[in-house]
Amino acid sequence: MLDDTLKGQLQAYLGKLQRPIRLIASLDESASSQEMRELLTTIASLSDQVRFDDSGSDERKPSFVIARDGETAGVRFAAIPLGHEFTSLVLALLWTGGHPPKAEQETLDAIASLQGELNFEVYMSLSCHNCPDVVQALSLMAIRNPAVKVTVIDGGLYQAEVEQRQVMAVPMVFLNGQEFGGGRMTLEEIVAKLDVNADAREAAKLDAKEAFDVLIVGGGPAGAAAAVYAARKGIRVGVAAERFGGQVNDTLAIENYISVLETDGPKFAAALEAQVRHYDVDIMNLQRAEKLLPASAPGALHEVVMANGATLKARSVILSTGARWRNVNVPGEAEYRNKGVAYCPHCDGPLFKGKRVAVIGGGNSGVEAAIDLAGIVQHVDLIEFNDTLKADAVLVRKLQSLPNVRIHTNAQTTEITGAGGTVNGLSYKDRGSQEIRHLELEGVFVQIGLVPNTEWLKGTLELSRFGEIVVDAKGHTNVAGVFAAGDCTTVPYKQIVIAAGDGAKASLSAFDHLIRQVEPEAQTA
Repeated sequence: MLDDTLKGQLQAYLGKLQRPIRLIASLDESASSQEMRELLTTIASLSDQVRFDDSGSDERKPSFVIARDGETAGVRFAAIPLGHEFTSLVLALLWTGGHPPKAEQETLDAIASLQGELNFEVYMSLSCHNCPDVVQALSLMAIRNPAVKVTVIDGGLYQAEVEQRQVMAVPMVFLNGQEFGGGRMTLEEIVAKLDVNADAREAAKLDAKEAFDVLIVGGGPAGAAAAVYAARKGIRVGVAAERFGGQVNDTLAIENYISVLETDGPKFAAALEAQVRHYDVDIMNLQRAEKLLPASAPGALHEVVMANGATLKARSVILSTGARWRNVNVPGEAEYRNKGVAYCPHCDGPLFKGKRVAVIGGGNSGVEAAIDLAGIVQHVDLIEFNDTLKADAVLVRKLQSLPNVRIHTNAQTTEITGAGGTVNGLSYKDRGSQEIRHLELEGVFVQIGLVPNTEWLKGTLELSRFGEIVVDAKGHTNVAGVFAAGDCTTVPYKQIVIAAGDGAKASLSAFDHLIRQVEPEAQTA
């Protein structure tokens, strides 16, 4: 199950254990139980600090708990955590064995202060690149606070349970039997959601900050590049980001960023943050901007009002809020979101194994999704509004070669239907004949492009009819001292490499603006 290279790496990690641990398995005679036994006995053979115990009696079989020696409680995996979750397994082993986590002490203190019984169940798939962050966050919480219980469940292994609970998107988290949240969540986000006083404390901290020379709103490739270029000028730089890395976190494979042969979104996002932190940049993560108040006079400060009520001040502002997946905006989409309507084929595809699904969108992302899903599901219907697919020819040829894919062009989606709380079909209009047709299926994946995150800027600066921030060749907006970069702007071709270049350009323009301005103190002296 683990090759020699992986065994060698794991053995090196297990050498960092500071106290003995037990792997307590609940097994039956199934093939998956035998696979779990093989994995756990292999791990135990690699370190004297790890002991395998098959005396577990949990109702979920196969499953296992990673516990301190002499204890029975710990992180439970109702899964064979390989694939994207192998790192989650390694970290749970290390943290249970006393190896310190790489987390801010403030966050660890907040975890320790959580009270009451908190019983989490997190559903994931081994191919989901968004799931490990959630699994690792909850695992750390359970290890640091005995009031927190966590069970990690592979939806592919427990399909009957997934269907019974109508889990149709991962990661999906339940707390004490009730839905807690879905999608990618960081440790800080989960803790903040549980700590009712977190917003007020964070707002007070932000309000107390001195004015920045450059305040960057958004932490994707454009924002990260802007931060690095500004910090290297030796000025005071802040980044307020709703989620550092932005939409890159949701990207599976990145193979066209120059000098990086191949990586994935979460790794790339982590590298962006690491480089920004290398400089003296104040990163304010999990912060959503709600209002921009431009400077009232030349040399005065701009203000950005955050969702928690705090106000950040700056001599210049760079807007790099990026974009998000566009909704198809038909009846049933919102009602059945995460109940059959999904946006990430890599994450949620395994939950639809053997079922019929549709993909809406004939661009590269839609065609790639259909190709991916065709290897998992029973049948894929691809719905494209135009009369031809917009994807690259090589992708279209691949799609057309698949026997379980049907392509519908010149087709306008009109409704996503459902029954019993889940999707059961999709209706579309043949734009040639005007005939309404219906497809019976159990999942719909929406892949129709992006919409800029700029609603909060309406009425403040110039936006295009598509909601993009209008910028010139140097990243200037129509408001002096306010610049913009990346997917939220009118710059064509929404690509990571273009966003990064635009971020650097906007940062240089902001610095040029600053050196030509009179500082507020000098102006009022």
